[in-house]
Amino acid sequence: MKRLILAVCVAFVSYLAEAQIQTPQPSPKSKLEQKVGLTDVTVEYSRPSMRERVVFGDLVPYGQVWRTGANQNTIITFSDDVKVGGTQLKKGSYALYTKPGQDNWEVYFYNDTNNWGNPEKWDESKVVAKVSAEAYELPFDVETFTIDVDNLTNNGASFGIFWEKTYVSVPFEVPTVEKTQANIEKVMNGPNAGDYYAAAVYYLQEDKDLDKAEEWIDKAVSMQKEPPFWMLRQKSLIQAKSGDTKGAIETAKQSMAAAEKAGNQDYVKLNQKSLEEWGAM
Repeated sequence: MKRLILAVCVAFVSYLAEAQIQTPQPSPKSKLEQKVGLTDVTVEYSRPSMRERVVFGDLVPYGQVWRTGANQNTIITFSDDVKVGGTQLKKGSYALYTKPGQDNWEVYFYNDTNNWGNPEKWDESKVVAKVSAEAYELPFDVETFTIDVDNLTNNGASFGIFWEKTYVSVPFEVPTVEKTQANIEKVMNGPNAGDYYAAAVYYLQEDKDLDKAEEWIDKAVSMQKEPPFWMLRQKSLIQAKSGDTKGAIETAKQSMAAAEKAGNQDYVKLNQKSLEEWGAM
């Protein structure tokens, strides 16, 4: 009987799920993705509309913390460390809260994003950046709450908050200069060991120029104080495929010793098998 009742309940729940009617949400979700310099910025928020209501000072009271949107708290994500209001923020996601005022807003970047609306208990220690922003009066109404990333430059931008007749701008800076300089120095310094290694392995796997593959793997190995066992393993395979069995055996023994030192038995076995195939064991 219990099984029958359970089956009936499951069938009824399934029926209700299938019978649900989808209707437009009063505050639809929105996701904005913007590249600022070399940094990816994402804003996820819900967008309520005025609907003939008075918003600021009524629907959204002055002097109280607001979720800055509707439903779940607004979430802003940075792919790099950035600077907001002179405060350094680590890359990652933050909840955006505000305290609207007639002339100025307080804007908070909160490091706890798992809230539906405002936190049940506001924790000042979770406020990682706080910005005071002037509120400007617009000469027209903005019906639907909007957050934009505007005033774009190579080194920063602003979060623009629009609703009713109010506009608030929150500038932030991105590390374009530092990232560009690091990229320039990397390229100008030439390929690193990983680049040479990847190119050599690709040539080995695709049966391309083995002389070039050996040249690149030699450069990769020479750039390591203690060449790792997996790099030596690939060098031995390139040597063997090139017909240098003696060199392949010597390198495989080095790879096996390094694998034993690192405690990697898989590579120990791989090298043992190759050494047997090459007549060294």
